[in-house]
Amino acid sequence: MLVCFGVSWPVSIIKTVRVRRVDGKSPMFLLLVLLGYVAGVIAKLLYASAHHEPVQLVTALYALNGLMVLVDMALYMKYRKVSYMAT
Repeated sequence: MLVCFGVSWPVSIIKTVRVRRVDGKSPMFLLLVLLGYVAGVIAKLLYASAHHEPVQLVTALYALNGLMVLVDMALYMKYRKVSYMAT
């Protein structure tokens, strides 16, 4: 799942940068996905801390995907006016 999403976010980001439009994107969806990734990172950190274990590598994937969602959200904010003015 993380690998599929990890491939999907850069594709979405590249498309947004190329067309400079965010038609069909939902900021609420992006926010919910971002919150999910943040919760995943926090859960992994708390688990590692509670069990005195090193943080799992998968935590970096959650963080990387969350960063890409954050970039996608920033692009949404940048290009949303362009999309609304065109309709």
